[in-house]
Amino acid sequence: MDAGAHWVEPETVKACLADGNTGATDEGHPRFIQIRRFCFSDFIEDYEVTVPFQSPEALECHVEDEGWGNLPNRSPRFRGRSNLHTHSSFCLTFDFDKQRSVEMAVKITADLRYPEVGLPSSLFSGQRRLKAKSKGGKVSVIRAIQSQEEAAAAAPTSIQYQARRIRRPQNIEGEFFVDHTCIDCDTCRWMAPQVFTRIGEMSAVFKQPTSGEERLKALQALLSCPTSSIHTEKPASDILQVQKTFPSPIDQQRIPGVYHCGYHSEKSYGAASFLIVHPEGNIIIDSPRYTERLARNIEMLGGARYMFLTHEDDVADHRRWSERLSCDRVLHSGDVDNSTADVETKLQGTGPWNLGKDVQLIHTPGHTEVCGGKRKSGEKGSVCLFYKPLKILFTGDHLLMTETGLSICERYNKCSVQMQVDSVLKLLEIDFNWIIPGHGRRVEFKDREEKDSILKAFVEERYSQYR
Repeated sequence: MDAGAHWVEPETVKACLADGNTGATDEGHPRFIQIRRFCFSDFIEDYEVTVPFQSPEALECHVEDEGWGNLPNRSPRFRGRSNLHTHSSFCLTFDFDKQRSVEMAVKITADLRYPEVGLPSSLFSGQRRLKAKSKGGKVSVIRAIQSQEEAAAAAPTSIQYQARRIRRPQNIEGEFFVDHTCIDCDTCRWMAPQVFTRIGEMSAVFKQPTSGEERLKALQALLSCPTSSIHTEKPASDILQVQKTFPSPIDQQRIPGVYHCGYHSEKSYGAASFLIVHPEGNIIIDSPRYTERLARNIEMLGGARYMFLTHEDDVADHRRWSERLSCDRVLHSGDVDNSTADVETKLQGTGPWNLGKDVQLIHTPGHTEVCGGKRKSGEKGSVCLFYKPLKILFTGDHLLMTETGLSICERYNKCSVQMQVDSVLKLLEIDFNWIIPGHGRRVEFKDREEKDSILKAFVEERYSQYR
């Protein structure tokens, strides 16, 4: 047990939190408290947890376990990784700028689907204000408690959840594996095709990494998995370095300044997000999962002036990114609902529209639904972004490449497949060489002639099916 740790009953901790007493040390840092199953300390350098700060530079809540990958939260909740219940301790450390005194308002509630994290619903039901002053950039605070009675009551749910988090038998033996919570979003398979494949409607590891490049891609896929379904048998010692690789350049030689953000969100079914570094202001295309690490890395690349949202499905944590980066969100009015009612720019009509002189927005309706009681505008949404200097078309869910060829994801169409095919036909007017979609694989055409030929054949085939 770490020096200064002490065992206490849950009721004692509740009382301490109620009156704001966290057992501050002589250095002004709250002493961590160890309770039954979980211990919190700052035993890993650069371990991070951010919480909602009641300050102008508010950083919102996100939990990351640098040893095991990511602990995605659904604010104000967080859940643990599958391996968590098999280990006696893990660490949550607040990561502040040096010499900053911060007043925090923390609210964490239990998510009964993931009870092994140990957060009883009665605890943290209200907000408690804690003050902490950072002298070394790190402050540790207790955050998880579970009594024996609560653990026993949650056992059936916990067992069911743990069963889904175990290694799928389809994985080859070795360090990396996929569990039973995979949603078949295809992220890991296109990010690290040398390691992951599809077996039984889920992903699995068919070959363990044998080179540094393959290991990097596998760990990037682990961090990007929207459901945290990818694991390593032991904590990856190089996970901190891999976190620093996002946003990741797609191809610095052929399309410089274009990055994959990683950190896909379950809220958008694992859709990819991208960043264009632009002299007139950077552009984020669709929303990644919010993480403090990624936010800092994007700021190091110049932040973002715009967050362009291709359609309603892939907006994920758009509001948190807008608040952090002070970027203007752009979305077609036909895709605006209650969750995006506050976006700064709502595109009207059929376009095209421009974001500066070399970025064009192209209306490509058909994928997302119209009206149905929740759209006030009654207009049709879905828009692609055309980056003229590099001839890249960012297509969202409109058009993508799968393992079997071009696709418009008819299975997930909410409006009109024929309308979506009509919108693909419109793209023959655009001189692009790259398709970078939100789902699926990227496409690079040799030239416009090849692009037009492939798109025409695709459209003709679809028309024969739907007309």
